[in-house]
Amino acid sequence: MPQKITYNSPFLEAAVGFALGAVGGSILGATEDPVHRSLYAMTAPQKMKPLIDEARTVGPLGLGSLIGATALTTAMTSVVAGVILSAAVASVFVVTRSCSGASQTNTAVLWVTAGLAGVYGTTSSGGTLGIAIELIVKNYGMMGLLWGLSLFTIIKIPFHFIFKTMFQAEMCCGLNTVWEKERERIEKSDSEQRQRVAVQIEQQILSLENGDETGSPEKREQWASEKRQREELERKKMATEEAEIEQRSLQDWINTIVMKHIDFLAFSGIPMTFVAIITSVIGVYGYGGHQIVIPLLLGLVAIIAYSLLKTSEFKFWMLIGCMGMIATTVVALLTIHAEQMVVGDALKLHKIGQSKKKTEVETQMDFQASLEALNAAYFVAKVCQLGLGATVGGPLVRQGAGEARVIVGAAILGGVLLLVVEVLEPVLGEGGKAGAMLGAVGATGAALGAATALAGRWSSWFGTIATLAGLVLGALAVGEWHIVNIGLQLPVAYVFAMTNPF
Repeated sequence: MPQKITYNSPFLEAAVGFALGAVGGSILGATEDPVHRSLYAMTAPQKMKPLIDEARTVGPLGLGSLIGATALTTAMTSVVAGVILSAAVASVFVVTRSCSGASQTNTAVLWVTAGLAGVYGTTSSGGTLGIAIELIVKNYGMMGLLWGLSLFTIIKIPFHFIFKTMFQAEMCCGLNTVWEKERERIEKSDSEQRQRVAVQIEQQILSLENGDETGSPEKREQWASEKRQREELERKKMATEEAEIEQRSLQDWINTIVMKHIDFLAFSGIPMTFVAIITSVIGVYGYGGHQIVIPLLLGLVAIIAYSLLKTSEFKFWMLIGCMGMIATTVVALLTIHAEQMVVGDALKLHKIGQSKKKTEVETQMDFQASLEALNAAYFVAKVCQLGLGATVGGPLVRQGAGEARVIVGAAILGGVLLLVVEVLEPVLGEGGKAGAMLGAVGATGAALGAATALAGRWSSWFGTIATLAGLVLGALAVGEWHIVNIGLQLPVAYVFAMTNPF
């Protein structure tokens, strides 16, 4: 259980908690407008034309589930890429740092470098996937996207076994090599010191044989120097052993994080990809909009979720996989609901004698279905990215990594990312910008998760309440009082921050 944070005064706890909470909340609010503008750009009619043209190919259910699964896959993959790259950088620091322990400067460099690596991995992978998805939809349509999503899901499974083996072998080998060299250096110093002492003992014996019982002052000073060197060598041995234990513990924790996220990357997308394939195939055969398909789809989702959640060896990827599958199904249902709303409005107009042409109704159905699919998919991807970011920030604070360091660092990185993505918009395009923007949301989630985890670590209620108040007020003030969006995201961040995936 994490140790409580205590200050001399509960009012000081409240002040610090409010300040850190406000930082985490403010960066969440700062993402609202850029994310909204990114979504608005993607849903412009000219940008949606390839999607609208393909809406009838897979039907509304297939369209919603396919776009939802693709958006969630992008969010999950980008987070995992950032975590793995950050962990790899941290492992290099652990392996190569001084065996006598890291200085404060080295520790700061470790955190900054690992944070930058994580943000770069998340943003670059999100932007790359966004650009790839945009190109696939433009050139190959929804069936091309279906094949691409299926192939990506299949490739991740063998890749995950290869990467796990390579990462573990490299980190273990590197750490063993470093400590082997350090032990050899200490053993060499110990052997040299023992040889000097042996020579001095022989000289002392010869002196005694020659009648010198006390020895000269120089010899006594030499003995004292050797004693000090022996004590210093023993202290160095103990410090080295403690440093080795500490670094191996840290490396084991990093390895655990990497292994869990590799499993998560490889397997969490399977349930929602399976649902997307099923609904797309149904849509291809012309049954994507039939009411009878909905209960069958819900039954399939319930069976898969129950099977995963009741598994004897329950894992983190199973939980997120189920949540992603359910979110994909919700996007699909919202998509078919949007299409049915158009049909309902057309029937109302027909009753009052203002009928529309069939082609007009069908075009509007395709547009509304595509619009709803994009809106819903991007929102669930953003929430997913926020939650997964919180699963990184929350455990870091509970592990004692430094609450101010994690919250402020993640908030600064998130703010910088927002600016960088805006500057690079002409290069990234709409799809690339949307994917990269999710990276900024992931950094926001880390800050938000760290802040919510901090709220539970104060020794008094003053700190807890003040931290939560800072979170809410900071998010609402900077986010232009988007109460509904903020109100949905804060509980998600709290739940994920309190989840221990490791």
